[in-house]
Amino acid sequence: MKRYFILCSFIMAPLLLAAQQVKLNPYDYSIDKYLEINSAAVVSAHPLASKAGVLIMQQGGNAVDAAIATQLALAVVFPEAGNLGGGGFTVARLKNGSNISIDYRETAPGTAHRDMYLDANGEAQTRKSLDGHLAAGVPGTVAGLFAAHAHARLPFAKLLAPAILLAEKGYVITAAEAAGLNRKREDFLRLNTLPTAFVKNEPWKKGDTLVQKELANTLKLIAAKGMKGFYEGPTAEKIVAEMKRGGGIISANDLKNYRAKVRQPILFDFAGYKILTMPLPSSGGIGIQQMLGMVEKYPLQEWGFHSAKSVQVMIEAERRAYADRALYLGDQDFVKVPVKKLTDKKYIEERMQSFTPGIASESKNISAGNIAPESTETTHLCVIDKEGNAVSVTTTLNGSYGCRVVAAGFILNNEMDDFSVKPGTPNLYGLIGAEANAIAPGKKMLSCMTPTIVLKNNKPVLITGTPGGSTIITSVFQTLLNDLIFKLDARNSVNAPKFHHQWLPDQVTVERDFPDSTTQALEKMGYKIVKSGSIGRTELIKIHANGKIEAVGDKRGDDSAAGF
Repeated sequence: MKRYFILCSFIMAPLLLAAQQVKLNPYDYSIDKYLEINSAAVVSAHPLASKAGVLIMQQGGNAVDAAIATQLALAVVFPEAGNLGGGGFTVARLKNGSNISIDYRETAPGTAHRDMYLDANGEAQTRKSLDGHLAAGVPGTVAGLFAAHAHARLPFAKLLAPAILLAEKGYVITAAEAAGLNRKREDFLRLNTLPTAFVKNEPWKKGDTLVQKELANTLKLIAAKGMKGFYEGPTAEKIVAEMKRGGGIISANDLKNYRAKVRQPILFDFAGYKILTMPLPSSGGIGIQQMLGMVEKYPLQEWGFHSAKSVQVMIEAERRAYADRALYLGDQDFVKVPVKKLTDKKYIEERMQSFTPGIASESKNISAGNIAPESTETTHLCVIDKEGNAVSVTTTLNGSYGCRVVAAGFILNNEMDDFSVKPGTPNLYGLIGAEANAIAPGKKMLSCMTPTIVLKNNKPVLITGTPGGSTIITSVFQTLLNDLIFKLDARNSVNAPKFHHQWLPDQVTVERDFPDSTTQALEKMGYKIVKSGSIGRTELIKIHANGKIEAVGDKRGDDSAAGF
């Protein structure tokens, strides 16, 4: 290990100096919710991560370089969801016209099995799929970043420089970050076998500096050894040792054999635009295609934004898409999913035949569509560069701070809960699954993550996505309609109050500032309305025909835009 760190120091010293010389001050930074620029932009969940991505583009990198650097920085400054110990999806539209989707979703460990979270009576023990070592799937983020690097320009070590600086020197935390760390303090103490950087003697407060030396060393190993610096060698050994101490099942072979997959992205037409989004194991791409297809024939713009008539149609589209999700969707590498039928225009139109304007449907009467056999805590970032390369990335640990287990300086995911722990049993987000999403060794759990790019005349005009568990798909759906159909400006497309229906439970969740007049009208139709806090944290970049770029960070968090 000693020679690794000698090599790391040799590689990283000039790069750290370069990061320090550019405006990346981890002790004094601001949150920018909205920017108008003319060249390039990054929007992410943390201002330092957004600035890291811009820094990389200023040093000659393209949007893919920036997306990688931003993800790596988020692994440091956004421990709640930014990750090395989780996974995600990347969707990109490159200036040469090629469309890319990269799947680096976590996988079930090799000794995982269908009934691993059931007790002797066959009852689901869902806390075991959420808390501690047994909840973790095999991390995919690092493999995904290296897969994306095939389309980047700069050396990978250079993309790591901002993250290493932020981990090694520390950064000043916000009030929201302090509250999150304090909220999970007892979990970190209870679930870890070794001390972590996320716990100190007194409570965290705004303005404290979080230093993560062990994470910095892990990042340096990746800089020196590439993917093997994570999936083999000292880092892998630390992960496996932590698993053994805590009763987890991720093995050295699980890590060594993990591979990201380049998949064919979903591309479909809607209202004169082309929507580019993520295929399975994301349920979001199919869900968005279904929902937009179901509402396309209705005069939503004429009815008006947040009118009871518009919202009702959108709710009923959401209900039906989530019913299909529950029965049919899973990892296509393991189960046969009728994608062609689910996204067929005639089938999508037929799904709304049972809809009656002014009367709420009931989920008990809405099942998945009849299909004959055929021969989902998360964070998002958007990037556009001066050449027109566009990247949309959503990554996740699943729950807030994942399973709260730390190995080699980073927090591991609790993605195993995104499987159907027991078919018909709700997961953390209340989502119901069936056999298609049952646990199997090496299988990827279904996801709601929906990184999306909208094209007009073959050029990107919108880049968007959001965290939010089961609300991701509906939040992206509404953001797209807000811009493309209701013609809201960029800020309101992101920040306007959102609502959510996911088939079961049969209720409409609305943010607290959602219009009372609309909720009252919906209640008269028969809908059960439940008020909640924030739904998602949407990021959006809008590119105008005249070259102006608008970058919006959601008001619901510390999300921030950066650009030049």
